[in-house]
Amino acid sequence: MHWKEDYKKKLKSLKEAARLVRSGDFIGTGLGIGACSAEMFEAILARYDELKDVRISDAVQVRPSRIYDTVFMKSIDGHINLAPAFGTAAMRGMYGEKMADFLPNNSSVVGGVYGKKADIYIHMITSPDKHGYVNLGLSNFYSMQAIREGRASGRQRVTIGEVNEQMPVIFGNNWMHVSEFDVFVEHSTPMPVLNRSNDRGDVDDQIAQYVLELIKDGDTFQMGIGSIPEKVAKGLEGKYNLGVHTEMIPMGLPDLVEKGVVTNALKPMHRGVTVATFSLGDNDLYEYGRENSACEFYPASYTNNPMVIAKYPNFVAMNMALMVDLTGQINSEGLGHRQISGSGGQLDFQIGAMYSEGGRALTLLTSARRMKDGTLESSIVPELPVGSPVSVPRTYADYIITEYGIAHLKNKTVRERAESLIAIAHPDLRGILRDSMKKNFYPGQGKKVSDRNR
Repeated sequence: MHWKEDYKKKLKSLKEAARLVRSGDFIGTGLGIGACSAEMFEAILARYDELKDVRISDAVQVRPSRIYDTVFMKSIDGHINLAPAFGTAAMRGMYGEKMADFLPNNSSVVGGVYGKKADIYIHMITSPDKHGYVNLGLSNFYSMQAIREGRASGRQRVTIGEVNEQMPVIFGNNWMHVSEFDVFVEHSTPMPVLNRSNDRGDVDDQIAQYVLELIKDGDTFQMGIGSIPEKVAKGLEGKYNLGVHTEMIPMGLPDLVEKGVVTNALKPMHRGVTVATFSLGDNDLYEYGRENSACEFYPASYTNNPMVIAKYPNFVAMNMALMVDLTGQINSEGLGHRQISGSGGQLDFQIGAMYSEGGRALTLLTSARRMKDGTLESSIVPELPVGSPVSVPRTYADYIITEYGIAHLKNKTVRERAESLIAIAHPDLRGILRDSMKKNFYPGQGKKVSDRNR
């Protein structure tokens, strides 16, 4: 059958596509802009009273939907529930009310996880080209792997492409054929435009300055989600021949390319090309990627593979954290049993940078948080709160940076690490941390510390 006939045969409405969901289904969707539209979610949610034990899993939520409304989701609990693989601010209420499950993962392997779990998979795609290929657009990430492995194993019963004519074509290994989908739904909707940065002023500026001290001409870098990495991007002017191999396209990339800061000229692979797996930001960023031969998207199983990352010399990984304990355990995901975001690609890039010749892995965090009652709570802690996930084991900890300086933990003992971390903690909280260090890491100090605190 010619692909045009095949495509036409597979066309359905949103309502018809939603009718394919069965009780007990696990529904996977693309990450960020690659996820299905709010209208697709609504078509599925409209059937909640007919369904039981349906779980929907997305990641990096960017479109408003009732699926993130705690009141509504409580009313359909047991019929349709949410189990994301990474949460944004849209998920805070759901996590706080314990109304969402969570799917632990690393970005490099999550496509295989969805391939083994998803009965139905949905990704927002471009219209087919003249050869019958659709483009995954602004979010490749885990979708290509999830679809192909899920279909090959027989687990994935239905694969849905939500065709959006407004989705830009991004070059790279970002194409799939019409024959790889069971259903197409044509639904035109604008790309979500997001200001990813939440500038916190002088604190972010100071951390960014410390980071910039560690970036050298010719480095290849990756930046994670967060206000500090994006402040770093704005401060890179004056650097030369930087390369980009990343999970997410940096917000300031078009400007950095125009000014000659990012050239990708010294990379041993993909020379002259920025490599990523998804984009999230404003229209300028989306248009920069549209049919740009110098910008290519690949599955995260490739971009985030530590063995691939390690092939780049002088690789710099930059990611944010919530807290770090005195031995170097890094938590970037949640507080206690309350999930906040997810591990994403942080561990992948941390390991890759460790094995890169001249590589550096930078973990960025503010020294303390101001609580509602005005007290300070340190981000450098004696131990992580019970239930808190370890996103990066201490064996992979490298550079930790706060607004008070840089602590280089690699090749240091536990006592040396504690001393280094206390030196970049908030000055008002260093005494408490020193007492904890003495109590936990030195013989006979526990009683002395206890007596002094009476």
